[in-house]
Amino acid sequence: MNDKSKKVPDVVIKRLPRYYRYLGELLNQDIKRISSNALSEKMNVTASQIRQDFNYFGGFGQQGYGYNVEYLYGEIGDILGLNDGDTMVIIGAGNLGKALASHGTFERRGFKLVGIFDNSPDVIGTVINGREVMDVKGLEDFITRNRVDIGVITVPRAAVEETVEKLVKSGVKGLLNFSYAELKLGHDVAVENVHLSDPLMTLSYKIKQSKE
Repeated sequence: MNDKSKKVPDVVIKRLPRYYRYLGELLNQDIKRISSNALSEKMNVTASQIRQDFNYFGGFGQQGYGYNVEYLYGEIGDILGLNDGDTMVIIGAGNLGKALASHGTFERRGFKLVGIFDNSPDVIGTVINGREVMDVKGLEDFITRNRVDIGVITVPRAAVEETVEKLVKSGVKGLLNFSYAELKLGHDVAVENVHLSDPLMTLSYKIKQSKE
């Protein structure tokens, strides 16, 4: 584990899921060990950077021996909290909310979807991926009773403020925000703002540059 007095840069934290995904692929291929050089070729990150990243958490390899893939996969999963069994709710059962609720990645990564909420009478009571959509009026009580860790926000901008207030008041520890509103809260609640159009605009820029 990392020394908590030694702050891990955000750029390192954002690379950890990439390491985790790729190590999972290696496990599926029954690959037992990998060197930092081989890992760097696959990850498009220098071997030196990989070693520096892992050193924030004590380092995991042996010189001349490389990394034990299964062990490293488990350690990074633990660092990311994927073994904690965090629970989550989705607020907003529109097209995006439905897609997220139906996606199997959350469960495979150790997150448990325990509730879906909406305010539309046409949507409340419908079933998405085996879960009945509940009235958002009962959100706070549900979160309190079930000790929900994460709130996934897919509501329109006009409903974001009220939704966030309910989630924070009820004690959620983190927000995954897919709305157009940029959230920034205190240290008590972690926030990840996801803007789905950003990668597309970045791709557009790269295409434009390649044409010039």
